Amino acid sequence: MLGLQLPTDPRWAELVRQDLPELLTDHAWCEQKAASNAISMIVRHPELSDLVAELTRIAQEELDHFRQVVERIHARGWTLGPERKDNYVNELMQFVRKDGGREERLVDRLLFSAMIEARSCERFKVLTEEVGDPDLQAFYRELMISEAGHYTTFIGFARQYGGRVDVDVRWKEFLAFEADVVARYGRSATMHG
Repeated sequence: MLGLQLPTDPRWAELVRQDLPELLTDHAWCEQKAASNAISMIVRHPELSDLVAELTRIAQEELDHFRQVVERIHARGWTLGPERKDNYVNELMQFVRKDGGREERLVDRLLFSAMIEARSCERFKVLTEEVGDPDLQAFYRELMISEAGHYTTFIGFARQYGGRVDVDVRWKEFLAFEADVVARYGRSATMHG
């Protein structure tokens, strides 16, 4: 379903098992950034009522995920660390069109969002199988399902508002670019590290 061309490096699971506080702190901030991304698209496209309604729901859900991750951090006696820079996401952002028409820029932003949700979904699946903590395994299973829904939503809106853009061709370009990017990751105990 996700179409990712390169799976997560299996060594990543061992890294996160060894440093769950780092994983959870990074994950919390990823959820906050996902909410901000949805709000940013609402600000840029307030005239698209169905997009606004759905992205409002997603932003609220992402903030709830942030809360849930922070609760798990605190329940383990840890504290939320400072926000982490997400180099993976920043590299993906370089592929997003800054020029072209409004339609093309919207499609790229939606596909960028779909890509992050797809990779997060794939990483959450790995965590359900490898994290070794029953509470976190159940939690990441729920989030995996949620991320898959977000992925589908973003792809659906890209197709709906794609107009002259060949969304399937552009998605394949995103998948190929992301495979090159993710090949350099999987070496730190962060969500995309």
